[in-house]
Amino acid sequence: MYDMNRVETDVTQDDIKIAARDVQVWYGEKHAIKDVNVDILDKTVTAFIGPSGCGKSTFLRCINRMNDTIPSAKIEGRITLDGDDIYDRRIDPVQLRARVGMVFQKPNPFPKSIFDNVAYGPRIHGLARNRAELDEIVEKALRGAALWNEVKDRLAEPGTGLSGGQQQRLCIARAVATAPEVLLMDEPCSALDPIATGQVEELIDQLRSEFSVVIVTHSMQQAARVSQKTAFFHLGNLVEYGDTDDIFTKPQDSRTEAYISGRIG
Repeated sequence: MYDMNRVETDVTQDDIKIAARDVQVWYGEKHAIKDVNVDILDKTVTAFIGPSGCGKSTFLRCINRMNDTIPSAKIEGRITLDGDDIYDRRIDPVQLRARVGMVFQKPNPFPKSIFDNVAYGPRIHGLARNRAELDEIVEKALRGAALWNEVKDRLAEPGTGLSGGQQQRLCIARAVATAPEVLLMDEPCSALDPIATGQVEELIDQLRSEFSVVIVTHSMQQAARVSQKTAFFHLGNLVEYGDTDDIFTKPQDSRTEAYISGRIG
């Protein structure tokens, strides 16, 4: 189990965007997450790695309360965003998800136009006072997702008509249109070809100048390419967390070394 006392001493409270303490998750009788403690830093890409079923996606979904939608799920412990407990009864999960956006494994554009896909969040959260402001938000989000030049003359066309890689970047644009502080990405490239994967990885590197990005990936090569911090999960435990270079070149736990070297996984 990861020891919080090993967190870097040069990290200040202002650097910490999300703090998890003693987080546990059950799905019915299944104990999926066990006493996870971790600090996720601001404007940093953090990768969650580990074998299938190890709990990394479950923990990711705790950060924006997506597990609330699963009747059998029970969550214990504390997760804070900028010091505020996100599981406090006064916190509206819908408003939380505007601050903590999410991109899923498979591109899932709405059956709407490209424009309306991106405008959906700003509309329901009342972020634009008029059409001109909405147009500006949509353009900024599409530019932020490196998609504007490809779709600026096709905004009225269905988002489902885009290629797989374009659809995933559209979903990223949709997620960033509400100006979130954190962007969660659950295997965002697993359904994409190598070229589209490269485009999304470049985009992730650009996005960290504005957001904290947390990515779940089965690809250790991808984690090494895109992240500055890596957390290794195994059997529901957070085994090790630290600088990505250190995790991949000099892991402290034998289970991490076994996973990195391919002996488990």
